Amino acid sequence: MLLIPAIDLKDGRCVRLRQGNMDADVSVFSEDPVAMARHWREQGARRLHIVDLNGARSGRPVNEAVIKKIVKAVGEELPVQLGGGLRDLDIVERYIDDGVSFVVIGTAAVKNPGFLHDACYAFPGHVMVALDARDCKVAVDGWSKMTGHDVIDLAKKFQDYGVEAIIHTDIGRDGMLTGVNIQATVELAKALSVPVIASGGVSNLEDVRCLCESEQDGIVGAITGRAIYQGTLDFAQAQKLADELAGKH
Repeated sequence: MLLIPAIDLKDGRCVRLRQGNMDADVSVFSEDPVAMARHWREQGARRLHIVDLNGARSGRPVNEAVIKKIVKAVGEELPVQLGGGLRDLDIVERYIDDGVSFVVIGTAAVKNPGFLHDACYAFPGHVMVALDARDCKVAVDGWSKMTGHDVIDLAKKFQDYGVEAIIHTDIGRDGMLTGVNIQATVELAKALSVPVIASGGVSNLEDVRCLCESEQDGIVGAITGRAIYQGTLDFAQAQKLADELAGKH
C-alpha cells in the first residue's frame, strides 16, 4: 500500500481545505512547498500528490512555477501526480515534459470525455482520473457542483479509455479526519481492473490498517493530507505499517 502525501497549492503556499471549500476553512501549513516536498521525501514517501487549487477553480494552471520547482527538487526520486486546471492537451504535455509522472484529470474528464480519451491516447501510462463523489454521485468544479453521474459507471467508461488509475475521494470526508469511506472505495475497486487510490478522510493508523486489508480488492494507495500536517498520523510510521502489512498478505 502506497501512502501518498498531498501538497495542495493555493497562492503558492501549501494549504489544506475542509470539504474542498476554497473560500473558508483554509489552513496554511507551509509558505515553502518545495521544502515540504523534501520533508515528505525524507519521511519515506514514494510518491507525491500535488493539487493546484487555484487551477482547479480557474480551469488553467496557476501555481505552475512552484510545481516546476517541486518536480526539479524531488521528481527524480519521487514520482509526482498532479491535478488542478488540466483542461487541454498542451498543458498536459507541458507538465509531462517538465517531469510530472502522472497528470490527474477531474472535472475535464467528466465534462469533456473526448479530451480524456485523447489524453490517454497521446500520453499512455501518464493519465489518472479523479472522481470526487458524495453519496456515489460525482462532483465537479472543485466540488462546487454535483452531477447525476454514478461513480462506478463513469469509472468503467474511463477505464476503457486506458487511464492508469482512478483516484476516489469521498468529499463528505475530505479534510474532516473522519476516516476513509472504505466501503464505497472497495465497491469501486472491485468493479474495475485498473488500480484505485483512496482519498479523503485518512486520519490515523487504524485507517491505514483498514485500507491495507482491502489491498487485494484493488486499492493500491491512499492520499493523505490534513492528518499528516496536523499530526494525527505520523507519515513514516504509517508507511512502515503499510509495508509490514503488505508483507503479511
